[in-house]
Amino acid sequence: MQLPELIEKTVTGLGYELVDVERAERGLLRVFIDFSAADAEERGPITVEDCATVSHQLSHVLTVENVNYERLEISSPGLDRPLRKLSDFARFAGHEAVIKLRMAMPGTNNRKSFTGILREPDGENLSLEFESNEGPALLEFTVADVDKARLVPQVDFKGRKA
Repeated sequence: MQLPELIEKTVTGLGYELVDVERAERGLLRVFIDFSAADAEERGPITVEDCATVSHQLSHVLTVENVNYERLEISSPGLDRPLRKLSDFARFAGHEAVIKLRMAMPGTNNRKSFTGILREPDGENLSLEFESNEGPALLEFTVADVDKARLVPQVDFKGRKA
């Protein structure tokens, strides 16, 4: 079993969703977790306790499976959450995102980076409403066309007390 599949099996078994896995310098293994779309409303954001639960279980699994790593970090995906799967794009339809394509799409003037509002997927087809030089436009693409995609953080400072 490959490392991402092993981690995903462990994380989903604990009731979380695997967002991403990164290997970094000096043996760092970084795992990003979240609640599923159905659970996120009820359970709120990922807490330190959630990360500790996953870290504890995952460290045992990685030891048993003899996975080579020095340090293990478990984290929430953050406000600028990466979008990787079709289900991510469906979950965050209506949110602002930055999409970087692998190759420029026809009719985009060789442009590969777009910021706009995600629309609800139509089967495997995704779309993003964005502002072009000619006004509002619609970018149509698939998950396979995406190099990187992230949510644009929405921070509200109005409720903050001085």
